[in-house]
Amino acid sequence: MALVFEVSHSALLVLVFILAQIVYSEQLQSSQAETLIRIQGLLNNPAVLSSWNSSTEFCNTEPSSSLTVVCYEESITQLHIVGKQGASILPLNFSMDSFITTLVKLPNLKVITLVSLGLWGQIPGKITRLSSLEILNMSSNFLYGSIPQELSSLTTLQTLILDENMLAGQLPDWLGKLPALAVLSLRKNLFNGTLPNSFSDFDNLRILSLSHNHFYGEVPDFSSLTYLQVLDLEDNTFGPQFPKLGNKLVTLVLSKNRFRSAIPSEVSSYYQLETIDLSLNRFIGPFPTSLLSLPSMSYLNMAENKLTGKLFNNLSCSAALEFVDLSSNLLTGHLPNCLVSGSKNRVVLYSRNCLDTGNGNQHPLSFCQNEALAVGIIPQRKKQKRVSKALLALSISGGIVGGIVLLGLAFLLIRRVNANKPFKKSTTRLIAENASTAYTSKILSDARYISQTMKLGALGLPAYRTFSLEELEEATNNFDTSAFIGEGCQGQMYRGRLKDGSFVAIRCLKMKKSHSTRNFMHHIELTSKLRHRHLVSTLGHCFECYLDDSSVSRIFLVFEYVPNGTLRSWISEGRARQSLTWTQRITAAIGVAKGIQFLHTGIVPGVFSNNLKTTDILLDQNLVAKISSYNLPLLAENAGKVGHGISSSALVDPSMSAEMKHEEKIDVYDFGLILLEIIVGKPPKSKKEVDVLKDQLEASIGAGEVSRRSIVDPAVKNACLDQSLKTMMEICVRCLLKNPEDRPSVEDILWNLQFAAQVQEAWRGDSQSSEGSPASPTQPPHRYFSFY
Repeated sequence: MALVFEVSHSALLVLVFILAQIVYSEQLQSSQAETLIRIQGLLNNPAVLSSWNSSTEFCNTEPSSSLTVVCYEESITQLHIVGKQGASILPLNFSMDSFITTLVKLPNLKVITLVSLGLWGQIPGKITRLSSLEILNMSSNFLYGSIPQELSSLTTLQTLILDENMLAGQLPDWLGKLPALAVLSLRKNLFNGTLPNSFSDFDNLRILSLSHNHFYGEVPDFSSLTYLQVLDLEDNTFGPQFPKLGNKLVTLVLSKNRFRSAIPSEVSSYYQLETIDLSLNRFIGPFPTSLLSLPSMSYLNMAENKLTGKLFNNLSCSAALEFVDLSSNLLTGHLPNCLVSGSKNRVVLYSRNCLDTGNGNQHPLSFCQNEALAVGIIPQRKKQKRVSKALLALSISGGIVGGIVLLGLAFLLIRRVNANKPFKKSTTRLIAENASTAYTSKILSDARYISQTMKLGALGLPAYRTFSLEELEEATNNFDTSAFIGEGCQGQMYRGRLKDGSFVAIRCLKMKKSHSTRNFMHHIELTSKLRHRHLVSTLGHCFECYLDDSSVSRIFLVFEYVPNGTLRSWISEGRARQSLTWTQRITAAIGVAKGIQFLHTGIVPGVFSNNLKTTDILLDQNLVAKISSYNLPLLAENAGKVGHGISSSALVDPSMSAEMKHEEKIDVYDFGLILLEIIVGKPPKSKKEVDVLKDQLEASIGAGEVSRRSIVDPAVKNACLDQSLKTMMEICVRCLLKNPEDRPSVEDILWNLQFAAQVQEAWRGDSQSSEGSPASPTQPPHRYFSFY
């Protein structure tokens, strides 16, 4: 009997344990079900979750492409919810923090997909409580702010996809140190800055997609990333050097950047390449024809570069090749037969080269030869007739008496040394920071025009100073073609990097001996004073002189480098889902107006008639607007003119206000054109179109809100408060009035712009993309700088 009782007692204990496990499992399932129902409510009951209710057996539901719940041992490990493309934002009472707090109640989640659900807000660091998380995909939402530092603790994270949001700032260094990360995709956000060097250590990285952001600078060395198969950097400002890459790439997209180097020959050894897109850059040097025959190559786009070389009929092509675009380069010779008579489904584009094709879509041969010389050869200075640099340099850092004395002593010393030497007509040479033997007393006497502002720092910029030519040569790799940015009426422009690591833009202007020394001394004096938050400021200059008569042969002006492109590129040049928000547009307009106000009143004489366009407004890494072009023509032959319509008497008599008022109103009209483009989202193509749009704005001001919104750029029309929009339209119309006297003053413009910004801010409903992005009820996501 005792034995029977003992056995029964043991069986009872086992039964109790099993029942306890069942009860615990049911409680666990119940808790998880409640969490999912809570998530459904927080997401405002989207259509994709319409099948969920309190009786749903979530672990047994049929998976679909838009909704899947995966369980392992009765615990939810994967949650996939994909809403409708272009989903509207969630209500203003939605809290991202509360949503993630609820989500982490599913502690065993390893995979999270929350796509197109209208989520908005900053990503809370508490998401890292899901310590086993391996895949996180929160694409096509309205997330803003930066990537939370807490993610650095997720050592199991293999995939991070945050495409098509409004995330901003620089990428943190720790991101490149996540040990398991294999996929990083941050397309179509607002990230900026350079890529961290730690990205060179992504041991397991297979896919890196950073397209449609605002990154710039050199790409880190990826040659050691042996698993990297997809690299997509489209539509940034990377460059100028072609990146160092591993040879396992399958897809390489570098289009719409600022690469200016030659394409390295090793690219032709990337035998796994299927897709390569290098279009819309400024690549120079020979086109690597061997890319056509790579065995897996199916898509090859080299359009709109400066690639040279001669093509031949007998070149071979890959059988897999489906698309080839060689348009707008400098190619000569004949189109290969394999491209002419290949597959019927193959698309081949080759217009605007110098190919012998027998049709009219090619340039003449001379065009490609001349262009190739222009992009590939920079004239070098002759060295054999130079004298010692230490004897030819001069600082123009102020009218300091002691410096002048030293210069005079040096002058007398060298004259005595060279008195018995035969005179040679020499090439040009630098006037830099040491004493010059041949700098004339005229320039020394005019040194007083270099003001003390040259010695002072402003706006966080280094003090204005003179640069030596050696510094500028080192910064630009001896003015290499890879550093060349462009050329206009104001000379050639180069991008350089100084020894302290800072980037600068360097303008090189050639001078004629007939140019007035007094004129460019006045120019330096005025330029050194043009330092303002909303101007691209000058950091310094460097002179180079003819040795025979000491006249200036070249001037180098060194400017701060502004990396984020033009205002137009952010409004009307196709940055899908990344155009400026309404608040950012108003703030940019305020910045431009303040820059104009400073040009008019910040120095004597004022700088007027600046012919401003949205392409003259650059945006820095924080989207601060800076005017890059203003009316200080350096090469004016008339010493009485520093700008259009400013007389010589105005240089010494600032009371001549009648003419200046007229010129102020010229800039006001140009500002009206900028406002017009900001509002309607596209640049007017003619004066007639300006008048038509102005009339439409004027008519809509007196009409209803619907009429006003019908004119506005679709990217922001749902994001702007009507009172703010109406105020902006009123300012624009008044600026475009035909009679200059009827146009508002810059001060009136600023007052009204700030009113438009303030009512928009009070509404707290902006920062929306074309689908409508949210603003936090307590803190707007994008307020890059305040109104001061």
